[in-house]
Amino acid sequence: MGKDVLTGVHFMSGNHACAEGAIAAGCRYYAGYPITPSNEIAERMSWRLPQVGGIYIQMEDEIASMAAIVGASWGGAKSMTATSGPGFSLMQENLGLAVMTEAPCVIVDVQRGAPSTGLPTLVAQADVMQARWGSHGDYATISISPSSPQECFDFMIKAFNLAETWRVPVVMLSDESIAHLSERVVIPEKKEIKTVFRKVATGPKEGFLPFKVGDDLVPEMPIAGSGYRVHVTGLTHDERGYPDLSHRMHEQLVPRLVNKIKQNAEKIIEYEEFMIDDAEVVLITFGVSTRICRAVVKRARMDGLKLGMLRLITVWPFPEKRVIELSNQVKALVTVEINLGQLALEVERVVKGRCETYLIPNAGGEVHDPEMVYARVKEIAQNS
Repeated sequence: MGKDVLTGVHFMSGNHACAEGAIAAGCRYYAGYPITPSNEIAERMSWRLPQVGGIYIQMEDEIASMAAIVGASWGGAKSMTATSGPGFSLMQENLGLAVMTEAPCVIVDVQRGAPSTGLPTLVAQADVMQARWGSHGDYATISISPSSPQECFDFMIKAFNLAETWRVPVVMLSDESIAHLSERVVIPEKKEIKTVFRKVATGPKEGFLPFKVGDDLVPEMPIAGSGYRVHVTGLTHDERGYPDLSHRMHEQLVPRLVNKIKQNAEKIIEYEEFMIDDAEVVLITFGVSTRICRAVVKRARMDGLKLGMLRLITVWPFPEKRVIELSNQVKALVTVEINLGQLALEVERVVKGRCETYLIPNAGGEVHDPEMVYARVKEIAQNS
């Protein structure tokens, strides 16, 4: 058996760091279909998983890949896949199945230029809304976004812990630039890595109700083959897991699936603030755009402009409470993202006119030019 945690200092790409973070988190099942720019994750998992007793399967497509990791999750494995925008679209139906059956799993979406096959080898951040609303019906999941290879490693552990805690699919919203960026990655000792495993059913097997919940709205999960009788379906179901296609049961089940995330949002949400205490204008961003915005804030401060940055670590659920607080404190919020205004829509929805809101868009293919962002922000700051 090989090492599951490669403790030490490495020079590693974001995609390879994702794979090592997943293995360190306890992932032992990967099913996927090749797609640029996520391929290095599959490639590394195909090499590393057999070393640690795990299973790697290349599936016939992304639909099957998502179905396979849902099944593996119910079999007791921490499971994942990786893809990019077009493949993520194909996974959406079975992502909904994971939500409905409460199968914890992780999907890495390495964003590239879109729509359709778009720019397969170049960066974008245009899957923000797909990560939240891509599947059908009412549901809630979690999405987190790294801005460095180190965070690719760290956040994969975070993604698995969130998936296991809340029994939901978690989307790692990476992008082509972070995926292919190689930097210093420090992997700690195994004993220093905190990992979480789902609440496992341990009570009496007779009369067990696999979808009965407590105060946290998360049911215990039986391990397949451990003696519990379980029925799992994408249909609306009762506490036994049996189909119940009544309005009454739907009114119980679907709000619970949403509320276990919504009511625990403050426990889930993370963000980073940079020079924000006295800021009059704040940039809101995530992923690779964080790196551009941090440089812009530093330059602005040197020029006497009171600029700050709110960087979203958790993109979904959206940090509504903090954005509302900022909207009552600053003159303007400026969203910087490599799309034509997806996160900006959420900012505008939450701010409701309390302060001015602006968007610095980018259709994709390359990251923002810092000079362009600075010039636009300077104009906004001087006119707000």
